[in-house]
Amino acid sequence: MISVVFPTRNRAELLDAALRSVAEQRLDPESFEVLVIDNGSTDQTREIAEHWTSQRPSIRYLHEAEPGLHAGRHRGLAEARGDILVFADDDIEAQPSWLQTLADVFSDPDVAMAGGNNLPLFLQTPPPWLESLWNRRAKNGSRSLPALSIQEWPEGRYPISPYQIWGCNFAIRKSVLLAAGGFHPDGMPKELIRFRGDGETHVSRYVAEKGLKCLYDSGATVYHKVTLERMTLAYFHQRGFNQGVSDSYTQLRGETIQPATPRSVAYRAARLGWHRLRQMSIRSPADREASRVVEAQRIGHREGFTFHQAAYRDDPVVKTWVHREHYF
Repeated sequence: MISVVFPTRNRAELLDAALRSVAEQRLDPESFEVLVIDNGSTDQTREIAEHWTSQRPSIRYLHEAEPGLHAGRHRGLAEARGDILVFADDDIEAQPSWLQTLADVFSDPDVAMAGGNNLPLFLQTPPPWLESLWNRRAKNGSRSLPALSIQEWPEGRYPISPYQIWGCNFAIRKSVLLAAGGFHPDGMPKELIRFRGDGETHVSRYVAEKGLKCLYDSGATVYHKVTLERMTLAYFHQRGFNQGVSDSYTQLRGETIQPATPRSVAYRAARLGWHRLRQMSIRSPADREASRVVEAQRIGHREGFTFHQAAYRDDPVVKTWVHREHYF
């Protein structure tokens, strides 16, 4: 069985569309379940989830009071009945082939992790600078924009770096996730940002270091919504800040921020997208504005890294948190 886990907080309308896309999957409904993990919502999340549970008994609603994305993910891990766990964001809409493809991929017992494209679903017409950033492809035809968690790879099924399986479309064997020690902290409420960690990157690092099999399949594609607020310089600055916190956390734990392999252009872009894009040629006003946005992300990264280093130095609670063995 596949267990689909949707951690969510105060995004009821987006969650409704995500659950609708799961209800339209081609995979036999008896072969999967859906867990909605409400991580402290104050909107209509519960009502939306319970509407779907009344329609589909395989959809379950669970409340998790502890704040943080890792808490929601781990509650899903604890409650899941399936051997294959598919973690997804509440703002995705999945292609009908999504779960059937993942079931086919994991029919190979050697596969530890898998994923597919995270294509953008722009809710407003994107500004020219955003199109300029998104439309830059690597030599192999792939493209990515990590700040928006969107990426596209050539069609087919083939091995891929586990670092290219991102949290909005992240499938893994339960046994592998447990062996990795679960997720590190990730998204946090703003007032708890000092407790942010490197999320699923830790799990990807485990899979890479153990040499486990990780596959990409274009049939396992989801659409990741890009709202108007995400098409702003301020949002890219904040994403840079968040990544700076995560990279500080990783460094303080004595782990690698960017592993040595693979060294493809697309891979480097995914992990340090602002670094590559900052050096792009300026050919139009859209390129010039894109360069400003990328620079804002870079500045945010520096600020986030500095902020977290200071929190670690000055707050013993943060220091203890960073060095926890696991976060179950």
